[in-house]
Amino acid sequence: MDFAFDDVQEQIRDTARSFAQRSLAPGYQRRENDDVIDRALVREMGGLGLMAPVLDESLGGLGLDCVTMGVVVEEISRGDFNIGYLPLLAALNGQILSRHARPEVAAEWVPKLCRGEVLMALALTEPGAGSDAAHIALKARLDGDAYVLNGEKTSISLAHQADLAVTFARTGGSGEEGAGAHGISAFLVPLDLPGIHRTRYDDTGTRVVGRGSIFFEDVRVPTEMMLGGEGHGFTHVMQGFDFSRALIGLQCVGAAAISVEETWGYAVERKAFGSPIAKFEGVSFPLAEAETLLEAARLLCYKTLWLKDQGLPHTAEAAMCKWWAPKSAFDIIHQCVLLHGNGGYGKETPHQQRLRDVMGLEIGDGTAQIMKLIIAREKVGRVAVPY
Repeated sequence: MDFAFDDVQEQIRDTARSFAQRSLAPGYQRRENDDVIDRALVREMGGLGLMAPVLDESLGGLGLDCVTMGVVVEEISRGDFNIGYLPLLAALNGQILSRHARPEVAAEWVPKLCRGEVLMALALTEPGAGSDAAHIALKARLDGDAYVLNGEKTSISLAHQADLAVTFARTGGSGEEGAGAHGISAFLVPLDLPGIHRTRYDDTGTRVVGRGSIFFEDVRVPTEMMLGGEGHGFTHVMQGFDFSRALIGLQCVGAAAISVEETWGYAVERKAFGSPIAKFEGVSFPLAEAETLLEAARLLCYKTLWLKDQGLPHTAEAAMCKWWAPKSAFDIIHQCVLLHGNGGYGKETPHQQRLRDVMGLEIGDGTAQIMKLIIAREKVGRVAVPY
C-alpha cells in the first residue's frame, strides 16, 4: 500500500495551494456577500489547469486521475470553501458531458468548462423531490426538434449565475416504464433560453455560490442537447455522485484543516496565566483529536477516489465520505471557534464563516440519513431499505 502522492500530484498540490493562498484566502470573507463569483478567479483557475484536470486532454482537461482531482479540491477549499465547490462541479458535470453528450456538444462546452469560461449547475432537486430524486416532476415533452420543459428545480447551487445546467426531467409517461427512475432523462440546458426564470435564496452560508430555484415555462431545448438516451438520466447522475461525494468530503476536510492550523498558531501566541494556552490540555487535546479525525476523513476520501481509479466498487465508501466528513469538519471548526474565545464568536475571524459554509453540505448533495441507508444497502442488500 502506497500512501504517498506521486511527483505529478505533488506538483498539482503545490500549484493549487499557492493559488489558494495568493488569490483566494485573502478575499474569503469579503466574498461572502458578493452577488456573483468573480469570473476572473475562475478563468485563472482554468488557466492553471485546476478546474477539471480529471477530464480528457482532448476536451481541455489534463487526463489525470481521480485522486489528483481530490488533491485540487482539498487545496482550493483551504483558501476558500466556496470556490472549492467549482472544480467539484466542473469535474462532475464534465464527466457527465464527456461520457453522454453528443460529440459535437461535448467538444463545444467541456473545453470552456475546463478553461473556466463557463459555470455549469446540476439541476436535479425539486420542491417535492430531494432525497427522493427518482420521483422528479419536471416534464420534458418532445415537440419536433426540441423537448419542451415545464416545471421547477429548487435548492440548486449556482442557480442565479450559472451559464448552463445539466437538468433532469421526466420524459416517460405515467405507466410503469415512465415512472420512477425509468422515465428520467438528462439535458444540457443553456440558462439564457426563453422561458427560464431564476431566483436566489438568502442562505446561512455558502453565499457566494448561492442556491436558488430555476423555473421552466415552455422552454425549448434542442434534441441534440439530450445527454445519453431517453430515460437514462437518473443512471448518469447516480454514477457521478459516488465521485462527487468523495470530493465533497475533501472540500470539508480542507476547510477544517486550515481552521485547525490557524487555531494551533493562536494557541501558541495567546497567553493566559503566564503561559501560551497550548500548554493547557483543555486546548491542546481538542486540537489533537481534530488532527486525528481529519487524518481519518482524508484517508477515507482518498481511498474512495483510489477505488474509483481502479474501477472497483466504492458506493459505500463514497456515502461514508459524504455523511462523516462534513459532520466531522463542522464539529472541528466549531471547536476552533470556541478555542478562540470571544474573538472566535466575532466575524473578524474566518472560523464562523467556515462553520456556516460547511453546514450546508451536511444537507445538500445527500443527507446523512440517506448516506447511511446507502451504506446499509451496500452491506446487506435492499432488505435494509425501508421503502
